[in-house]
Amino acid sequence: MGTGEQHATVRPRPSEPERANGRRVAAATVVGTAIEWYDFYLYASMASLVFGRVFFDTSDPRSATLASLATFAVGFVARPFGGVIFGVLGDRLGRKYTLVATFLLMGVSTGVVGLLPSYGSAGLLGTVGLVVVRVFQGIGAGAEYAAAAITSYEHAGDGRRGSQAAWPALGMNIGLVLSALTIASLSGIGEDFLVGGGWRIPFLASFALVGFGIWVRSRVPETPEFVRLGHDRAAARRPSLRLLFRRDWRGLVTVVVVAIGYNAISYTLKTFSLAYVADYRGVGAGSSALALSVAGVVAIAAVPVVGRLCDRFSGGAVVAAGGVLAGVCAFPVLALLRDASQPALLAAMIAGTGIIVPMMLGAQGSFFAAQFPVETRSTGLGTGREIGTALSGGLAPLAALSLVAASPTHSTAGVGVLLAVAAVVVVVPAWLRRAGVPASAGAPEGAAPRQPAS
Repeated sequence: MGTGEQHATVRPRPSEPERANGRRVAAATVVGTAIEWYDFYLYASMASLVFGRVFFDTSDPRSATLASLATFAVGFVARPFGGVIFGVLGDRLGRKYTLVATFLLMGVSTGVVGLLPSYGSAGLLGTVGLVVVRVFQGIGAGAEYAAAAITSYEHAGDGRRGSQAAWPALGMNIGLVLSALTIASLSGIGEDFLVGGGWRIPFLASFALVGFGIWVRSRVPETPEFVRLGHDRAAARRPSLRLLFRRDWRGLVTVVVVAIGYNAISYTLKTFSLAYVADYRGVGAGSSALALSVAGVVAIAAVPVVGRLCDRFSGGAVVAAGGVLAGVCAFPVLALLRDASQPALLAAMIAGTGIIVPMMLGAQGSFFAAQFPVETRSTGLGTGREIGTALSGGLAPLAALSLVAASPTHSTAGVGVLLAVAAVVVVVPAWLRRAGVPASAGAPEGAAPRQPAS
């Protein structure tokens, strides 16, 4: 179960066909994930900064912002359905299928947001439409990460699983930077332009990105491990969901718990912070987006380093280290947000979104995938991660903002406690299960057991 010998093994030099295949997988993972999560973060940012003034009654601006963040939370309720449905399909039909299907669902849903009428022009019709579209976007987002991470993980050679499974995290942070730069550019034209209709432009542009993303993802081959599983008809016919709960439940529990803690930290730092500095510190959307953009650039540089650390140590060890860092830095980051000057805001975003969150996110791919054998990997990773995400990702920023609103002095002390508890929830199971599982039950007959990469 240990990983020391695996990490000490000299990596063989890949052949030219292997390098070409690696480039296709990297493009399908990074480019496709960047586009999908550009859509996702665009909604998250607009929910914090704009949608309260577009789709809700603005007589009480802070209540409107809370209602807007509640629509963001609705997407998280839908995510487990996407994780389960597409997870099972990924184990039954293949990883490539889910890569394309989730992209189409996410891209079209995001584009439709740009067509919805505002509260001022259509009343609750626009609000209800936003909730419905958000449900479909949540289903697509709920399957995206698992499909991308598993595809990268299963295409990787020995000693490279940590690095390649970090590619989705790289794409997610590129999407974050692109969405933040988009908001900063639109805000630069003027707040009135942004709220008055400028916010629709990037959502409508999603329609144009769908075709390109599908083309990129359709070129990636099926993973070798899934192809080998298909040759074992008995293994391929097993119901993955039933097998997951009967045999691989420990890995499922691990992924659920770590995802609860990680997403509470991640979305509090990314989403709550934007709403907090806007509503309680008077920071404009442009300043927030600029700080988020710089933090995203730092994260893009950090993810490849995190991937190499996973190859050197283990994904679980790196996830646990990120959780420790999150707990230690929770109150200092919140103090910087309270200061709200441009340098303080920049430092808070870099520490939280640029370093702490990518440290855990970049290591999740190999750590989560290593908790399951190949025949339940898609179902287990998709189901576990999205149940955990639903339980905390949408509710944590809403709870954090509610704690601040309930405080007579608008204190962030309660938010600091929330982050510290979430850090403990990440660290304990990640450290205990850092070695992963033994060889896949779907490996070809006579093959040597595959040691877990994380």
